[in-house]
Parts: sequence; structure tokens; C-alpha cells
Amino acid sequence: MFAAYASSRGRALVDRELYLPKSWTSDPDRCAGAKIPDERAFATKGDLAKAVIMRALASPLPNAWVTADSAYGQEWRLRRMLEETGVSYVLAVAKSQHVHAVGRIDFAIAQAPEDAWERHSCGAGAKGPRVYDWAAARLPAIDDFDGDAPTHDRWVLARRSLARPDEIAYYLAYALVGTPVAELVRIAGTRWAIEEAFQAAKNECGGSVRGPPVSGLVPAHHPGHARPRLPRRHGRRGGKGGRRIGSGDLAPLTVAEIRRLLATGRPTLTRLRRTRHALNWSRWRRRHQANARRCHYRRRTRSGNPLRSWSLCLCGLSP
Repeated sequence: MFAAYASSRGRALVDRELYLPKSWTSDPDRCAGAKIPDERAFATKGDLAKAVIMRALASPLPNAWVTADSAYGQEWRLRRMLEETGVSYVLAVAKSQHVHAVGRIDFAIAQAPEDAWERHSCGAGAKGPRVYDWAAARLPAIDDFDGDAPTHDRWVLARRSLARPDEIAYYLAYALVGTPVAELVRIAGTRWAIEEAFQAAKNECGGSVRGPPVSGLVPAHHPGHARPRLPRRHGRRGGKGGRRIGSGDLAPLTVAEIRRLLATGRPTLTRLRRTRHALNWSRWRRRHQANARRCHYRRRTRSGNPLRSWSLCLCGLSP
């Protein structure tokens, strides 16, 4: 299991733990063959997650939220540990998750009125904002844990796909009193930082790909097979309305793009044509990436009202 740290300035993998099933920890010879220390005992994924989180909380990192998938969200001991340390969380759970004073979370969400669902983006994706329908409800306080003046609220949160309305994801949240639902939605979308960190790590480390080099696998319409189509002047007119396409319409340079440019080698007389072609190729690709991104954002962006929560009294429970 891995832990990633995400902020407005970026994201990175910061910790990891090796999960070993009982079939491994109960076989000393197998562990010895894999160079696993003898003192390593079996630990559930929840226990490993708690250890990673405690190390993160003890570090200088300014931790405000914890988010994870349902493999960890279902661990009530993990949720309780976060509540005792005062750390807010948005954790995915299975639809069969039992919730205090509610019962199954999917049954509670199913009773939400249609106007309780609000369309909102939980973050920017490669093809535009990741827009879903969201519903949220504040849970009643637990007297044994929260006392007379609770500082945090517990929430149930649901995310519904626009293309497939029957696909609903469920979350449990714990946040400071007064936290808007839009913030819970944003944190729920932040969990994708771990996937982006994995992809960045693979790019940085050059994953072990067997077979021909990737540079040799290009479709027939790729600019490498269509030299006459490469723009001679990158300030040409293009697009609807003859809008001028310039350097401002290029997608930002990425690590992968810089690596491709550096792979052309030092610009010498013998490599001048190759270098010029690589630069033209890069500008062509980045301009079309920017154009595609703009079109995706224009198509997927929706104007909506601020998210509101629906009261649990609608489910026949106390508000």
C-alpha cells in the first residue's frame, strides 16, 4: 500500500507499507526466500494504513484531510483513530456499509429526493472537469464520542455518474462544523492523486516495457507519417472563425514531453533536421492537446448552484 501527499502545488508518493497475506507470514521459508525479516508479522491493511497515517501526522507535513478507497474506508478502527486525532476525512465505503442511526448507506441515499442531487465537479481531469451528481446528508452526533458541543460533523456522501445513473459511489466524511459540502466533494476527488502519482512514478522510472520502443508505435495519421501536414508557421490561422493559433495555445510542457525532446540528442549539423522535426512535432502535439482540452472543458463544464445537503429527516430519521 502507498500514501500520497496532495496540495495545490502538486502531489507525490510519501510512504509505503508491504502487505503480506497470512499465507506468507505463516510460511517462514517462503519469507526467508523473499528476504522478508523474521520479525515481520501479519497485519491487516487497516493496521498498515493506521501506521502510515500516524507517521504522516508526526511528520512536518501540514495534514488537514485523509481520503482513501473503500478497502480502508470500511475499517471503523481507522475512522475512529482519525476522529480521536481530530483529522478530517472523506473515505469511500461499500454500498452495504452500515452507518450509525441510518443502517445501510445505499438505503439511506436511495430515499434522497431528486432535488437533493447537485451537479458539481470534484476536480479537473485530462478531458475536463470530473462532473458528477452529488448528494450529502449530515449524520446525528454520537453522544459517547462527540460530547455536548461537537467540533466536527459526520456526513454520508454519494456520487452518481451522469452517463450511468445506476452507478453510485458512497462515502463517509468527518469534517469541522461549518464545512461546506463542496469541500467534501473536492476532497473526495483528491483521492485520484494517488493514481496520478503512480503514473508519474512510472514515467519517471521508465517502467519495464518489453517489446519495440514506444517511439516506433505510432498510428498512420500521426505527424511522424505526415510531414507535409506539419505547420510551416506556427502563427497560422486555424479553427472556427479563423482565430489565430499562437504559442499561447500550446499545452504546458510535461516531463514526458521534455524527455522526448532531450532524446533527440545534442543539436549538431548531422542532427539538425531531426531536431527541427522533433520541435515541430512537439509544437503540433501540444497545440492539439490544448485545443482538445479546451473543447472537452467547454463540453463538460456545467453551471450549477452551490451544493446543499438533504436532511436525514427525509428518511424518517431525526435531523
